[in-house]
Amino acid sequence: MQKWIMSGLFFAACVVAIVLMVTLPGKEDVAQEEKPSMPEVKLDAAAAEATVKAQGCLSCHGDQLQGSVGPNLQKIGSQLSAEEIYTIITKGKGGMPSFKDKLKSEEIANVAQWLAAKK
Repeated sequence: MQKWIMSGLFFAACVVAIVLMVTLPGKEDVAQEEKPSMPEVKLDAAAAEATVKAQGCLSCHGDQLQGSVGPNLQKIGSQLSAEEIYTIITKGKGGMPSFKDKLKSEEIANVAQWLAAKK
């Protein structure tokens, strides 16, 4: 009797493992979710600056991007690429909130390019 119970449990565990292998996302899918792809946009510095002001970024990063509560962004382009900046703005990082639900992807990409040009 005990052999039948153990065999049944083993069979059930195998079925659950197969179902999970089929339904769970793979490493590639998870990596894609972790790093959003930045759309190609033409840099519009005036629009990027207006977006930064309108979204309240200056309250944490300072009116000259010199840093305050948030880090200094005056020369962020020498440390991070536009794609890295895009990912941070989209997903958030540390105390910085995500802006993926507040801004369009193209607006985030424009701000990321604008910041990446600051070297």
